[in-house]
Amino acid sequence: MSYPDAMPVPGPHQLIAAEVSLFSGKARAYLRYKEIPFEEVQCTREVIETVVRPRTGLRMVPVLITDEDVAVQDTTAIIDCCEARVTTRGVYPPTPRQRLAALLLEVYGDEWLLLPAMHYRWHYKRANLRFIMREFGQLIAPRLPAVLHPLAGLPLVAYFGGAYGPVLGVTRHNRQAIEHWYQAFLRAFDAHLAEHRYLLGDRPSVGDFGLMGPLYAHLYRDPYPGRMMRTTAPRVARWVERMNDPPATIGQWCADDEVPPTLDPIFRMLFDEMWPVVEQTVALVREWVRDHPDRSRMSRFVGRHGFSIGGSRATRRAQSFTQWMVQRPLTHYRGCSTSERDAMDTWLSRVGGRDAMQLQVPVWLERRDDNRLYPAAEPSQASG
Repeated sequence: MSYPDAMPVPGPHQLIAAEVSLFSGKARAYLRYKEIPFEEVQCTREVIETVVRPRTGLRMVPVLITDEDVAVQDTTAIIDCCEARVTTRGVYPPTPRQRLAALLLEVYGDEWLLLPAMHYRWHYKRANLRFIMREFGQLIAPRLPAVLHPLAGLPLVAYFGGAYGPVLGVTRHNRQAIEHWYQAFLRAFDAHLAEHRYLLGDRPSVGDFGLMGPLYAHLYRDPYPGRMMRTTAPRVARWVERMNDPPATIGQWCADDEVPPTLDPIFRMLFDEMWPVVEQTVALVREWVRDHPDRSRMSRFVGRHGFSIGGSRATRRAQSFTQWMVQRPLTHYRGCSTSERDAMDTWLSRVGGRDAMQLQVPVWLERRDDNRLYPAAEPSQASG
């Protein structure tokens, strides 16, 4: 597809994405579920440099170009943009407890399932590498003969394959712990899906789409983890397929604002291992703002911190975007009435999350139209 003067032609929504891209899977599944007509445009190097970067200021996908020629970058922003315009088949549960659960699970997918997604993709090179090189090569040099795609993809493979460890804190010392944790997650999710088609019943929520990113592009499509998922958690594999091919008729969320007890093990994992990272990130955001009084825009990285997974310690880079995502469930929780919070606290106490929702955020962040984060005095619409 061509872009005259580097601008999309008028027509339906266009999703600039790639099958190999983690967050593209989240956006693509969402648009299919919402029945929003769109054309997928491969994020070749030409498209990145002539469309994505000029329109968003970043070289990151997915990007949605709406039918009104508005460019939206970041999957959460894409979902919220479309939810405001297309009210049918909404993905935010209207009841307080389920909405909180869905927002938390979106964060879990976006931020924490990155660890096994990246680990399994890049550690198991014997099984995955040729497949990944071919996928990247098709993006870098789509006009080359197919036999040369693996060679063309090598520079991107070298870059991404070497960068994820220091950023996420994946090391040779905690790889086994990450695998044990991910396999426990798969077992818990598979058991839950024996009783429910989606996280909160028979209808997908924003939490399902949060999990879809890592569970599709890396952990379902890549050869090594894909085989493991189909063998050890076949219901999860079928859930991935169902998310990509949603039914025309949708069901309902669980009655009476129930968060199914079958999700309790996953929420305990979330609060036990991810939430300490959230707390440290919030503290580092505050310190970064204090130490950079002349900077109005937040840095993507705000320092390093230690963390533990499966009893194995490591260090990782703290990302300000993690706090912005977590502000969404925190803002929802604090905006509810006392009686609604009491009902949420009953469930949160069951899964070890009541204290987590009391987290104090000294410096709130807002996301502006330039796709950057900025300190804000108090929670705003832009902060979730």
